Amino acid sequence: MNTVTRKQIANGVYFNAVDDTRFKTGRISVTMFVPLLEDVASANALLPQVLTRSCEKYPDFISLNSHLNALYGASVAAFCRKMGETQALTISAAGLDDRFTMGGESVSVELTALLCEMLFRPKLENGAFCREDVEQERRQMVDMIDAEYNDKRTYALGRCIEVMCANETFGIKRYGTKQQVQALSAKDVYSAWERVLQTARVEIMAIGSFDKQAACTVFEKAFAGVDRAPVQMQTQIIRTVKEVKTETEKMDVAQSKLVMAFRSGIAEPDLDVMAARMMCAVLGGTPHSKFFLNVREKYSLCYYCAARFDRNKGIITVESGVENENIEKARKEIENQICLLQNGELSDFEMQATKMSVANSFQTMADSVSGTEAWYISQMLDRQVLTPQQAAEKINAVTRQQVIDAAKKMTLDTVYILTGGKD
Repeated sequence: MNTVTRKQIANGVYFNAVDDTRFKTGRISVTMFVPLLEDVASANALLPQVLTRSCEKYPDFISLNSHLNALYGASVAAFCRKMGETQALTISAAGLDDRFTMGGESVSVELTALLCEMLFRPKLENGAFCREDVEQERRQMVDMIDAEYNDKRTYALGRCIEVMCANETFGIKRYGTKQQVQALSAKDVYSAWERVLQTARVEIMAIGSFDKQAACTVFEKAFAGVDRAPVQMQTQIIRTVKEVKTETEKMDVAQSKLVMAFRSGIAEPDLDVMAARMMCAVLGGTPHSKFFLNVREKYSLCYYCAARFDRNKGIITVESGVENENIEKARKEIENQICLLQNGELSDFEMQATKMSVANSFQTMADSVSGTEAWYISQMLDRQVLTPQQAAEKINAVTRQQVIDAAKKMTLDTVYILTGGKD
C-alpha cells in the first residue's frame, strides 16, 4: 500500500511523495488551488496552458520539445479542475523513471527544474506573457468550451448546475465563460500568474521510485524567493431546499436530456461522506444500480441513467437520456427509486455488489501514474487523505442503515430538461 509522505516546504506549499516501483515512468506535478471567482476564473484557467507552452530558457516549441526528447521523450501537460468552489490549476511533467536511464541520469531532477522554469521564469514580452502564445491557447480553450456545448450530455449537466447554483460561486464554470476567455489579454493572464504565485495553496505531487528528496530540494529553493500570502479556500454547503427549480430548454437534439440535482445534506468534512458515496452508487453508479436495472432496463424509460456525487459541494446529480414522451415518466420513476431506498428497500446483494464495484474503482485508479496523481489531488481539500486501499476498506465498512440514512437526507433542488425541437 503506497502512502503519501507530506512535507511543508514554504508558506502554503506542500510536497507530497508517493513511492511506487510498479511503473517505468515517474510524474511530478504542481497544483495551485485558488478560490473560484467570476472575474478571474477564465484568466486562471488559461494560465497553466500558457505556462506549459514555453519558458524563458526554452522560448519556443522546437527548443522545448528538443529538451523533452533528450529526456527520453518526456512530456508536459496542463489541467484546470473545479473542486467545490475552488479552481485547481495543474502543470505536470512525466518521464522515464531514473532507474531505467542508460547513463544514470536523473530525469526527475531535470523535470523538476523544467517545471520551476515554467512556473517562475516564463517567457515574457513587454512586461506580460507573449501575446501570440496567449492567443493560441485562448483559441484552444474556446474550442474546448464549444466542444462541451456540442456534447449535449455535458451541456445539460452544466446548465443544470448553473440553474441550481445561480446565486452560488459553484455556478461558475471551471473555464469561466466563452466571452470572458475571448476577451482575455496577455496582461490579464500575467496578472493571474502574479496573483496565483502569491496567494495559491500549492500541492506538489511526486510519484515513482526516483529520489523524492532531490526534487523536493529544487522546489524548496524555488519557492524560498517568493513572498507568499496564501488565501483560505472554502465552499458554501447548502443542505435544505426551499422550492424545486425547473427549467426546460428547447434545442435541435435527437435525444432529450433530463438532469435532476439534489442537495445531499452531506459534504466534506462530514463523517458520513463515504456512506453518501455508497448510497449514490447504489442508486446509479453501477450496472446493477437501481436506476440502471429499473428506469432503464425494466421500464425502458431512458437510454442511460447515472448518478454522481460531488462530495466537496454536497450535490448529487442524476443524468438520463430520454425520448420526449418519457421525460415525466422517467422523472417519476427516478424519484420512486430514491423513495424506495429511503424506505429501506436495499438487499444484501445490492450492498455487496455495489461495495465490490466501488472498491474496485478506487483500487484501479492506482493502476497508472496519472491515475494515482488524480486520486491524491482530488483529496487535497478533504478532511483526510486516503490511499485507494484505505478508501476501499472504508467503503466495505459502510452499513446498510448508513446508506438508508444518507438517502433520507436527499432533497430535490433542480430539474433541467433539454428537449428536442427548435426554439
